[in-house]
Amino acid sequence: MDEKEFLKKMTELMDTEEELSLDKCLGEIEEWDSLSYVAFTAFAHNVFKRDIDRQAVRQAVTVGDLYKLVMA
Repeated sequence: MDEKEFLKKMTELMDTEEELSLDKCLGEIEEWDSLSYVAFTAFAHNVFKRDIDRQAVRQAVTVGDLYKLVMA
């Protein structure tokens, strides 16, 4: 999955109309909440067949940090 596809999927997961970029701070995205967190971890599990460490997701600061987690 390339960056563009990932950003599109994250936009869908968060159900936001905000334009996302890899350097966008998660704290600045109103829709980044507990439901988005769960949707992200389910997405990582279903698409990438990996369980992402919960602590690593909580420590993520940017959308790009999340991308790095799934691409690692």
